[in-house]
Amino acid sequence: MAKRMVFLWDNFGPMHADRCETVALSDPTAQVIGLELCEKSDVYDWEPEAGTAFKKVTLFRRDKLPNSLVVLRALIRHRNSQGRAAWFLCHYDKTVVLAFALYLRLRGDSVYVMGCSKFDDHPRKPWREWLKSFYLWPYQGAIGSSNRSRAYFQFLGVPPSRILGEYNTVSLSRIRRLAESEPAPKGAPFEARDFVIVARLQPKKNLATAIDAFALYVETAENPRKLHICGSGPLEAELRTKVRSLGLSQAVEFHGFVQTEGIAKRLANSLALLLPSTEEQYGNVVIEAQAMGVPAIISTACGAADVLIQNGLNGFIIDPNSPQSLSRFMTRLAEDKALWEAMANASLERAPLNDVKAFANAAHQLAGTSR
Repeated sequence: MAKRMVFLWDNFGPMHADRCETVALSDPTAQVIGLELCEKSDVYDWEPEAGTAFKKVTLFRRDKLPNSLVVLRALIRHRNSQGRAAWFLCHYDKTVVLAFALYLRLRGDSVYVMGCSKFDDHPRKPWREWLKSFYLWPYQGAIGSSNRSRAYFQFLGVPPSRILGEYNTVSLSRIRRLAESEPAPKGAPFEARDFVIVARLQPKKNLATAIDAFALYVETAENPRKLHICGSGPLEAELRTKVRSLGLSQAVEFHGFVQTEGIAKRLANSLALLLPSTEEQYGNVVIEAQAMGVPAIISTACGAADVLIQNGLNGFIIDPNSPQSLSRFMTRLAEDKALWEAMANASLERAPLNDVKAFANAAHQLAGTSR
């Protein structure tokens, strides 16, 4: 009988489909199911995603979940209708997921956790971390991201030999196909490229600091490049007001939420990605940027700083509280074509580390399937 592998998320976006599709294609003997709780995300406006090599199942055709008991019953019904499987669960901190993980273990299924949380994401309280360790008890292994993420899983009690990476991955080939352009330093000419931010417009993304840094850059640049902000969120009106107050309305363009294809095309015309977050479990857009050879300037808070960005080689890692540092590195990239080309080439070399094949390898290794 073929090995059954089930991957659970609250909602499927492009990266979730990438993962399931690649797991299925890398072992055609495995039956891969992508299970989403809701048809539509209540956070992101991405279009529903599926694939051809795996089966996607949606439990609730709505954008908000019913109560936890109803969700648990639906999960149990699905499991009992399909039989034993290797389960990979996200959202381990939700009580309903804990209850379902315990049920799976009682039924003899293999259960693994997926995630990218880090100890330094925000201040931790000892009693909460002690309690959280019980939430990890049912899991027999983990797929994490970055050194800090894997260390956090180990801290919470997952055996280190059963913690693999990388969780945060995307299909590099998909991004390049959607971009319809060669990655940098080819493609759009250096002189025509602008800065880009791809992020939810919320406090932890630290976009007010990014705008302050851009204002400092504009003050000293002879021919300043533009800043494109792709994303939606509660701070949009506040950020637009800030841009107007700094006299940057002609230099900063808000695009709202942009689907994956639009992001790929925007990155294909970008000089550098800016991600100065004060809290950032990983930063998936850094992987997308590197797929297109775009250097990134990111904060120390980003999990991507552990592996993807080599400071001074394919990007810069900054203190999120220093707009001066961000501005200085923006200026260097905007004015030094040779530096930018070298960083673009280095970004391309680094990109395969977080190609979705890494996730598929980890999933198969934990589940014990052949590749």
